[in-house]
Amino acid sequence: MRRGGEIRKARRGEREPGLVAQLRRPPGGRDARIMLLAQLLDRAGTGVWAAACVLYFTFVIGLDAGQVGLLLGASGVAGIAGSPLAGHLADRFPVRSLLIGAHLLRLVTLCLLLVVTDFALLLCVVAVTHLGDRAAKTLEMLFATRVAGERRATYQALSRSSANAGYALGAGLAAIGLAVGTRGAYHVLILANALSFLVAAALVWRTREPRGRGLVAAPSPVPAAATATEAPAPAGRRSPWRDRGYLRFVLLDIPMNLDDSILGLGIPLWLVSRTSAPHELIPAFLVINTVLVVVLQLRVSAKVRDARGATGAVALYGLTTLLCCGLLAAATGRGAWAASAALLAAAVLATAAELMRSVSSWELAVSLAPREARASYLGVAGMAQSVQKSAGPLLLTGAVMAAGPAGWLALGTAVAGLSLVQRRFSLRRLEEQAAPAAMPASASA
Repeated sequence: MRRGGEIRKARRGEREPGLVAQLRRPPGGRDARIMLLAQLLDRAGTGVWAAACVLYFTFVIGLDAGQVGLLLGASGVAGIAGSPLAGHLADRFPVRSLLIGAHLLRLVTLCLLLVVTDFALLLCVVAVTHLGDRAAKTLEMLFATRVAGERRATYQALSRSSANAGYALGAGLAAIGLAVGTRGAYHVLILANALSFLVAAALVWRTREPRGRGLVAAPSPVPAAATATEAPAPAGRRSPWRDRGYLRFVLLDIPMNLDDSILGLGIPLWLVSRTSAPHELIPAFLVINTVLVVVLQLRVSAKVRDARGATGAVALYGLTTLLCCGLLAAATGRGAWAASAALLAAAVLATAAELMRSVSSWELAVSLAPREARASYLGVAGMAQSVQKSAGPLLLTGAVMAAGPAGWLALGTAVAGLSLVQRRFSLRRLEEQAAPAAMPASASA
């Protein structure tokens, strides 16, 4: 009996610490903890603006639906350049200083929205804001990859949990301002978002710049005996734009981000246009997503400890997306209860796909990049999410939903097939990266 009790205690001791404990002592220590708080406040401000921007442009500025669509579309296109620009600059300047600059840039552009009413100027202001937003997200992850090192997957999980909590907090605060509905209330919401950028910049200023500029992960001491077994670093800095293999990975990663458009746009529009489910169900999709990501992200990330584990998560992404699309196709022609159950289950599966994507995309983006140029490579990898945000809504509304249930089945099948292609390609590139280091070792033996 005593031995059994000792075994149970040992098992309890081996369990991963809970979310709160991990947030108190995240990978990277003090600097990581400060950065997570900065991200929480940043996303809270972003959540405020995301919930209010369409109504602000419509009722306060007086734009019509076409102008609002063009405004948001242009901002999405501008955001595509944010990630590679941030990666390029991070190879040459401290990430900490660049991130502070990105926060202050968004602070200025948000304040300009209080006085700018001309549509052409609004296009420029919103585009620069979105470019700074995408650059900031990439710089945050570059910083995290340096300070967290090999535990970057755990940090990524904590980052997503805090970000989702921030979005939920911001949406709740925005609801108060939207209920008031006056011009002054909208201005307060904009200032709240701007304030979040100011506080985030102040918090980042309190962190320390990680070592290893341009390397992303700070170099660890290498035993003298081990240096003979390592392949020499190539002369000169490699460019991701000339690395066809890595660009292929980024291209395949674009459809591995479609869960974002499916959950945020596809499921609500499908509910309204093709099912008999009540419209009041739509807010439940966001609630399900937020709660599941906060509760489960850390546990899911604990299962994926290396790049090979991430390739398995890619395959699971394709499977869960296929099942999600199948449920959406099955929701049509059903009664209100059956359609509601199918749509809620689809939201759960879309969130499961998001959990898989969050532990696979970044881990593979880091692992498949050459270590000496990871900052610029990760900047290019960040384009996948930006491209999806611009092209995903057009794909869903212009092709998938127009084709009806067959469109969802075709989308799910395509994503599942591409996920297997991505998994196979990633495994092959990992093997190719390992081969140069293994050859000298075998020769010396």
